[in-house]
Amino acid sequence: MTKHYLNYVNGEWKDSDESIEIFNPATGESLGTVPAMSHEDVDEVYAAAKKAFPAWRALSYVERAKYLEKAADILYRDAEEIGSTLSKEIAKGLKSAVGEVVRTAEIVDYTAKVGVTLNGEVMEGGDFDPASRNKIAIVRHEPVGLVLAISPFNYPVNLAGSKIAPALMGGNVVAFKPPTQGSISGLLLAKAFAESGLPAGVFNTITGRGRVIGDYIVEHPAVNFINFTGSTAVGKNIGKLAGMRPIMLELGGKDAAIVLEDADLDLAAKNIVAGAFGYSGQRCTAVKRVLVMDSVADELIAKIMDGVKQLKVGMPETSADITPLINTRSADYVQGLIEEAEEKGAQALTEFKREGNLIHPMVFDKVTTDMRLAWEEPFGPVLPIIRVDSVDQAVEIANKSEYGLQSSVFTRNVQRAFGIAEKLEVGTVHINNKTQRGPDNFPFLGVKGSGAGVQGVKYSIMAMTKVKSTVLNIQED
Repeated sequence: MTKHYLNYVNGEWKDSDESIEIFNPATGESLGTVPAMSHEDVDEVYAAAKKAFPAWRALSYVERAKYLEKAADILYRDAEEIGSTLSKEIAKGLKSAVGEVVRTAEIVDYTAKVGVTLNGEVMEGGDFDPASRNKIAIVRHEPVGLVLAISPFNYPVNLAGSKIAPALMGGNVVAFKPPTQGSISGLLLAKAFAESGLPAGVFNTITGRGRVIGDYIVEHPAVNFINFTGSTAVGKNIGKLAGMRPIMLELGGKDAAIVLEDADLDLAAKNIVAGAFGYSGQRCTAVKRVLVMDSVADELIAKIMDGVKQLKVGMPETSADITPLINTRSADYVQGLIEEAEEKGAQALTEFKREGNLIHPMVFDKVTTDMRLAWEEPFGPVLPIIRVDSVDQAVEIANKSEYGLQSSVFTRNVQRAFGIAEKLEVGTVHINNKTQRGPDNFPFLGVKGSGAGVQGVKYSIMAMTKVKSTVLNIQED
């Protein structure tokens, strides 16, 4: 009999009237069941959080940090156990899954360290208006209130921790909604926060069917801030439902690797393969297209193919690089992009092979801009290579995307790389490296259809607080 997991609500583990069964996408085996919350269950979560808010916001940064440090210690301790479940639940290589939990512990611990250094400021008037020289402003950062944190299937633990810890450090209370496929892992993460001794109601979880509670949890008037990672389509809907409330959205990407004539092609190929095929390409920051100067395209492609041949294809428990995709719908979508590219004349450099939801890595040369593969985000192990004649053409194609998450530029001329970086309409440009998230003290953001708001531990804490200025008028004798 499979295990039934519970939600953490107001300091207790609680069930709901209905449940959802979670299956291993690689094998089809049942991993357990989680509660399918109703609107009334959600109301209970939000009411508990609101009740806990005044006492939690009254604590100092140092007091809040102690809870986060304890949660981080528990995550370090349980990394193997949580990672094993995570690997099965989202078909991620075991080594990578354990690494995700460890990195989450690092983020939580780092958040505690950063949080205690945050201070308000005192400002004197008179700099721009002599008449205001007797005014002093005390500027403080106050919590926004109840933060709804929604994580995606591909990093259900890491991209939960990066939301939850900064929200708590800023004095907010949290309602955490893990993805359905990833909800068991999310509840194991919640177990670590619960064991840290957080006061009842400060941190709570929500599991359920999107069609039942998806819109309800977002548009609920109790929510003060929405922090979401997922698809652009869902993100746009959240933006509409949020109204005037602040949001932070980490959405899709079509990250381009631009390779110039003078690039270190060995370095470029190594990073492109790692960036394109890590976790089967199911990452928002995956390298999703290569824009390479035609003069070096053949040489680069040969090196990329050498790297692709080294990729391990298999099941998650073997820590394979390429594992089954999250579900059949995703695999069907990737296959559709592959078939359309072949029909329109793209040159397949690897043989298409699919076993259930497992698609072997595909590389296409001579992809053109009339193909869907040049623009759509596959979220799978397929890499399109587009040959270009100039930097201007590469930048133009990169910027025509509806997305604007990240790009990479490979060249030995760093000054030239900075010039290209200025022209790219993305949140981050990596020079001579693959597109990727982190380090966690760096800002992380997307523009256009790739998101709203700025993440990164310090930036996330600041985003989930509001500035209040209290002005003191000094009376002269």
